Amino acid sequence: MNNKIVHQLAKSFVELGAVSVRFNFRGVGESDGEYDEGRGEKADLLAVVDWARARWPGLPLWLAGFSFGGFIALDAAQSLKPDWLVTVAPAVNYFPDQPVALAGINWLLIYGDADDIVPWSAVESWLGRQALAPETVCVEGAGHFFHGRLNELRDIVLRTAPPA
Repeated sequence: MNNKIVHQLAKSFVELGAVSVRFNFRGVGESDGEYDEGRGEKADLLAVVDWARARWPGLPLWLAGFSFGGFIALDAAQSLKPDWLVTVAPAVNYFPDQPVALAGINWLLIYGDADDIVPWSAVESWLGRQALAPETVCVEGAGHFFHGRLNELRDIVLRTAPPA
């Protein structure tokens, strides 16, 4: 929730006029529970979306996630059908055989070509096996945590966003 990339994505969404909700998955920070290999974390995301939809009915759903959270957002997007999905360095290499069907979803995937945790080669291979073709944007020279590149990340989100 307090990761600088998650924080920047939330700020960018707010700048675009969207409501933004950040949360910790189970077992992170002061959240109850423990790591559940993606299953429980997906349930966490679905519960947050249910809460947000009840609080702000009628608003478009934009989902975003970074690294592990990016993969959870990908997985949940199959049932949630968001109006826009933004993933930054989604950890597909940790879930290489899990199928994801995202037909018709407006999906932006941002990656750094110097990422040594979720290398582009792993993401590209996973996309090919899934037959997925998101809009992709490479931040040249950026590593996994986009050190010193958060303004570029914001600019990418701002220029590629659909109308709120």
